[in-house]
Amino acid sequence: MSILPAGPSGPPAVSRRAGLRALGAACLAVAWPGALIFGYPGVMGPHWQEALGLSRAAVGGTLFFVLAAVGAFMLPVGRLQARLGTGRLVLAGEALTAASLLLTAAPSGAWSLYAWGFAVGTASCLVYLPSLTAVQLWFPRQRGLASGVLNLCFAGSAALAAPALGWAVAGFGYGAAHYALAILVLVAGGAAARGVAPPLPPGGRPAPSDASVPRSLAEIVRTRAFWLLWSTWALQGAAGIAMVTLAVPLGLARGASLAGAVFVLTCFNLANGGSRVVVGLLSDRVGRRPVLCVAFLGAGAAYFGLPAVDTVGATAILAAGVGVAFGTLFTVSAPLAVECFGAAHFGSVLGLVFTAYGFLSGLLGPWVSGLLLDRGGGDPLLPCLYLGALCWVSALLILGVRPRGGQGSGTGGTRGETRR
Repeated sequence: MSILPAGPSGPPAVSRRAGLRALGAACLAVAWPGALIFGYPGVMGPHWQEALGLSRAAVGGTLFFVLAAVGAFMLPVGRLQARLGTGRLVLAGEALTAASLLLTAAPSGAWSLYAWGFAVGTASCLVYLPSLTAVQLWFPRQRGLASGVLNLCFAGSAALAAPALGWAVAGFGYGAAHYALAILVLVAGGAAARGVAPPLPPGGRPAPSDASVPRSLAEIVRTRAFWLLWSTWALQGAAGIAMVTLAVPLGLARGASLAGAVFVLTCFNLANGGSRVVVGLLSDRVGRRPVLCVAFLGAGAAYFGLPAVDTVGATAILAAGVGVAFGTLFTVSAPLAVECFGAAHFGSVLGLVFTAYGFLSGLLGPWVSGLLLDRGGGDPLLPCLYLGALCWVSALLILGVRPRGGQGSGTGGTRGETRR
């Protein structure tokens, strides 16, 4: 299947190259904040614990501030992008991503790390949501696949960044590596921001004609589907993001060196990013909810199995299972939201959904699992049982997210668009 904008609801065929250029620019733009969010705390966590005397729970708290910023700013960004344009927001996000690294170049305590988390979380809102909105509009018949490609770059970049960060710190020193990376983000991210833009079809985008699709944001937030999707993001988001801070301690608990333990995090990030194109394409073919449900059940089984394994290889495989579910949550939720609520309020709806991820997932995931890991003296049993339960509850919740009027309930986005 070709990821080209085509058909009566998409841009004309002459815009295919422009669509692919916009997708490429969006992928490069989201890679920088994604690499930091999903790779940076895991690699730097042991260094912060030793240099600053922090506990695992304190290091896990960095992701709480990342997600708190996501919860606070995703909705305002969704509203601002219609006024300011995607390019300006993405450029501001890349600049803030670079600036965030200056906060941890010479950290003085936990609050330096938390300031970094809040800054990079805010930056991710400015980059991710406008980029996702643009690619959803460029590829209306293949939203799952387009979302998967973008999300591959958002999360998959950490698989390359995690070992590269460790190498850079070892080779150039902690502070110098941070300053060099900040310059790289500013230059490359700023260049990518110029190419992120939605299509402008003649006559603009008409409002959805299906009366069963809510027309206003106020109607949307009163639907059962919205709150089930919101709750799913709170719980499954917690289970997924917790692996960012759990992966390295799990590897160390198996007797691995730091490099071997980072391998567990790398496998999580590879699966998190690498699965997104596949699950996006699959959701276009068989439907959004079945793909999400199966992925969440698999992540729960992986968490339940982690305490029973005793090798780094087996730990990495199960961590990858959690990564697949996390990638599926990000990739498939966006086209599901369009099918449930229409495209007119996509930015605002996804911003509201992200409040669950931002305000609750950081507490329910990295912070609570860090407390349980500290209380158990590093034994992963309690945090893994807890996080596995969150995954299975999420699988039940997502089954109740049914598009109104049956739209998109049976198959993926292609048929839903045809009916619209």
